[in-house]
Amino acid sequence: MTEQASVAAWTVAKISPMFRLQWEEAQGFHVLLYPEGMVKLSGSAGEIMKRIDGKSPVSAILADLRAAYPGVDLEADVYKFLETAYDRGWLRTVDPR
Repeated sequence: MTEQASVAAWTVAKISPMFRLQWEEAQGFHVLLYPEGMVKLSGSAGEIMKRIDGKSPVSAILADLRAAYPGVDLEADVYKFLETAYDRGWLRTVDPR
């Protein structure tokens, strides 16, 4: 279910309608809920996903992550995660029109 194989700095993503991001307080991690179950996200995946708002391009998400985690080389990992999220159908690209 691949929508987009390559993610660019100007890509604006939103969480696909069949998924909902939620913080699980008792377990201490973010999950993606969908009708058949849930996906437990790692800490870094949760940090990326909670910044996906359907308005901010990847470049802004990266800037926010750099501010939150100064000195961490995270760009390649963020792009890799986003491509994986698209491949799994968790994300869709926002139509710029």
